[in-house]
Amino acid sequence: MSTLPITSWIQGLEHYNLNWLSFSMPRSIWYSFFLLLLIIVGLIVLPLFFPQSYSNPSPLTYASPSWDHLCGTDLNGRDLFYRMLTGGQVSLFVGCCGALISLIVGTSYGMIAGYLGGAWDNGMTRFIDILYSVPRLIFVLIFINAFNDRLQHAADHLGWSWVVSSSRILILIFSLGLIEWLTMARIIRGQTLSLKERPFIAAAQVLGERHRRILWRHILPNLTGILLVYMTLAIPSVIIDEAFLSFLGLGVQAPKSSLGSLLAEGAAAINPLHGAWWTLLFPAALLLTTLFILNWLGNALREWQLKKS
Repeated sequence: MSTLPITSWIQGLEHYNLNWLSFSMPRSIWYSFFLLLLIIVGLIVLPLFFPQSYSNPSPLTYASPSWDHLCGTDLNGRDLFYRMLTGGQVSLFVGCCGALISLIVGTSYGMIAGYLGGAWDNGMTRFIDILYSVPRLIFVLIFINAFNDRLQHAADHLGWSWVVSSSRILILIFSLGLIEWLTMARIIRGQTLSLKERPFIAAAQVLGERHRRILWRHILPNLTGILLVYMTLAIPSVIIDEAFLSFLGLGVQAPKSSLGSLLAEGAAAINPLHGAWWTLLFPAALLLTTLFILNWLGNALREWQLKKS
């Protein structure tokens, strides 16, 4: 009976040096991972304990922080803490999905370029250089303007109401994922160029294994550590891009919100006549804390991997 591809790949892991992925990792990794897990659970669970009225407009416009509204209210009288939690969900969802797309595209592209080598490698590398010269903001704007209306029309025709209401977020995820993969492709290409010169790759080629099997069974498992480190560093990068676009009004838009759009609303609430400082301080604090923990985890994993290699 033939072995399933995923089972074959997992069995192949035991032949490679994955000792860095163990319970003997430094405390900094476990601390940062625990704090990140705490934020994720809080963003998902805490909104369930809020009354529905906190998400609806009320007469309490720009109410300062109190026991009833821990982070105050916004222009429409909605509870800011509740909006921060739901906005944090959107930002983290965009960051994780965008980073995952960039991981898949960058890993596949880099592995193929490095494994083929020669003219194929040169051509694919030059293509990456060309894409690096394209401004990110212009690419995202073109992507949104070109596909947002079409996606809404197609989803409305199919009766997918959730896609219609979230079309801008979905396009934002794909567009950010498609601009974040370039660095990953270069890293994976370099690692693949080194790995394909190893004796076990030559042995696999002599045994007549297919190129796809060599990439999947022998090269990809050796890139697991790099992929995990990149994933933890790519997520905050995508979150920052999303927050920047939403702050400019080009990303997530009402009625949905993200931490970037909340920052834009908070900045607009700061004026010489009335300064609702809480509308800017608390979303900024949540965004900075999340980015700090993600970067802390990524840097800790990278340093640990370098020590073990």
